[in-house]
Amino acid sequence: MSLDVLAIAAHPDDVEQTCGGTLLRMAEAGYRTGVLDLTAGDMGTRGTPDQRVAESEIAGRHLLLRWRGNLHFPDARLENTIAARMTLAVKIREMAPRVVILPYWEGRHPDHYRTAELGYEACFLAGLKKLDEYSAPHRPQKILYASLYAEVKPSFIVDISAQFERRMTALLSYVSQYGAAAEGSALFPHEQEIRERLGAIARFYGNLIGVKYGEPFVVKEAIQIDDIVAMPVRSI
Repeated sequence: MSLDVLAIAAHPDDVEQTCGGTLLRMAEAGYRTGVLDLTAGDMGTRGTPDQRVAESEIAGRHLLLRWRGNLHFPDARLENTIAARMTLAVKIREMAPRVVILPYWEGRHPDHYRTAELGYEACFLAGLKKLDEYSAPHRPQKILYASLYAEVKPSFIVDISAQFERRMTALLSYVSQYGAAAEGSALFPHEQEIRERLGAIARFYGNLIGVKYGEPFVVKEAIQIDDIVAMPVRSI
């Protein structure tokens, strides 16, 4: 399989929160999209690994993904080891994505910033001809960092106004995490609270570009603009 966009996340439901609307918009535009979750969230308070993987498949259908996989690395114990890098690099060669989306490189959960580190290094290794004699080298053209929960200025914002409700439907497919349950009730907000929180965040970023809902991203390199007259978003 060859993908146009591959999002790599630490846990099932991460992409639904941070870049699910963008993945859905790209799928609707005809691009082949996919998600690779590194863990099954087995250390989470709610749900089992099998439940969370099954829910991720349902969510993936709502996002119109062409492919979704899970490497079943140890949750809450992710390490940037040579074995982990090689496993991920071989998977990137197999999927051959043009664009890779990673979590922002700083965050509260160690798994998230380690996923950013692992993902970047695996993308580099995947382009080395001698890495693996059984697969062709491939290095993504672009790496984006989903920065929804990072207190940083985005490099750009994607308008997901038309995709926001379906993004929420995908997220709420994780019934083990967001459904009504006594276990972990002090840690997990109710569905209405989740909708309001994520709606407020998406409205904030959408407002920055003059639309209803947006998802922010950061890139480390400069962005080329060929037509300064046609640039979107008003300055004043």
